[in-house]
Amino acid sequence: MIKVTVPATTANVGPGFDCLGIALSLYNEIEVEEIEEGLLIEVEGRDQEKIEKNKNNLIYQSMLKTFDKIDRYPKGLRIKQYNNIPLARGLGSSAACIVGGIVAANKLMGNLLSQEEVLELAVEIEGHPDNVAPALLGGVVVSCQDEGKTSYVRFPVHETLKFIVAIPEVELSTKASRGVLPESVPFRDAVKNVGKSSLLVAALMSGELEKIPYALQDCLHQPYRTKLMASLETIFSKAEKLDLNQLFLSGAGPSIIYLSWKQEEERARTFINLVNTMPEQWNIKTLQGDNKGTS
Repeated sequence: MIKVTVPATTANVGPGFDCLGIALSLYNEIEVEEIEEGLLIEVEGRDQEKIEKNKNNLIYQSMLKTFDKIDRYPKGLRIKQYNNIPLARGLGSSAACIVGGIVAANKLMGNLLSQEEVLELAVEIEGHPDNVAPALLGGVVVSCQDEGKTSYVRFPVHETLKFIVAIPEVELSTKASRGVLPESVPFRDAVKNVGKSSLLVAALMSGELEKIPYALQDCLHQPYRTKLMASLETIFSKAEKLDLNQLFLSGAGPSIIYLSWKQEEERARTFINLVNTMPEQWNIKTLQGDNKGTS
């Protein structure tokens, strides 16, 4: 039996739109074994009732693409998915299924694909690397695509960083979140985001974490995506007045993350109390960065 553990991820991290992602200490687990014939899929855990247990299952589809790539196939498959990453909340649930499926299939067939080949296949399936790269590699990953080739730099998440994740019991599809983005933005906004994202990556890499509050502001996607949910607009507006500057939309949303790296219990409580004044039910998790990736 093959067992695979895949971390959740947060992409964009404010200004790092479509190029920055971080692996988090929340995990899906997958068990896979070859059987004599057929396909058996079991799902346990969060959102299990929403996950398909047939040939449309994303883990199975990702395994099938892996078998096609290496031109080797099992007689049959039993897949068991332990789901902890919520669906459609901006925490990389689809990336975890894609990476987990590819890695499981590759292990089942004798590890014929290299890590780079696994990544390229995951990017091909997902369409972009910002979630699948940290899900596979762990840590902080800065990535970009050019002519079908993914280039990236990976470095570890600073050990003092804490990710206070506020997850609403409301789904928001990536397709809907993409749909509200403008076709163009003012030149000054683009320039501002280049500076902010560069500063953010430098601060995360160097450990100069005190620079992070100045680096998290975004002009390219957050102002548009927060309009999809009234509570998001309210939280970001009130957080600015409360000087809670370490706040960003996780991926396409609707989850929000408050980034902390020192003794900030009072400020963290302020953030949590603010979230809990919203009409939706919110689940608060305090996570750390994951530097192992898929194992």
